[in-house]
Amino acid sequence: MTRELHLTGDDAADRLLSDDDFALLTGMLLDQQVPMETAFAGPAKLRDRLGGLDPSTIATMDPDAFQAAFAERPSVHRFPGSMAKRVQQLAAVVSDEWGGDAGAIWRSGDPDGAEVLRRLQALPGFGEQKARIFLALLGKRAGFEGAGWREASAPYGEEGAKRSVADIVDAASLSEVRKAKQAAKAAAKAATKG
Repeated sequence: MTRELHLTGDDAADRLLSDDDFALLTGMLLDQQVPMETAFAGPAKLRDRLGGLDPSTIATMDPDAFQAAFAERPSVHRFPGSMAKRVQQLAAVVSDEWGGDAGAIWRSGDPDGAEVLRRLQALPGFGEQKARIFLALLGKRAGFEGAGWREASAPYGEEGAKRSVADIVDAASLSEVRKAKQAAKAAAKAATKG
């Protein structure tokens, strides 16, 4: 499965996301309470600081040392303590349950969309919405063709949508997605007030 992603505005960070399944999965995990570009640039920062991004190495690192690498300026995430712990938990699951191959989550056994969604939701830090968005990203940008992926990732798998990282192909689409997310947040806030 080949992909060419443009999510961060940084060529080296985007290349890592395009080439490394664990980097892409980690970027998605980090995509909360920070701008998308910051989240998806996080794996490149970690790789540079650690000398690699191997899930088994990360899983077995001293938690304090890993958190220190996470918190080094510029920090990988605005919540370096809790997110470092989550990334280590994710690395442990990838290492222990998927043989260190993050891509096996969506490739092993020729799974359909519903099965990949189930596998993603079983990961630390991947709730239903994050799992659906990541499944849509796999289907729209990473060549995943499992039966029913659009339905399983609904509404994020919808053709022509501009609602998530799965819909970003360049700076213009990033801007469109950002505007759609801001509008959705405003609508949700208005609904809770009224």
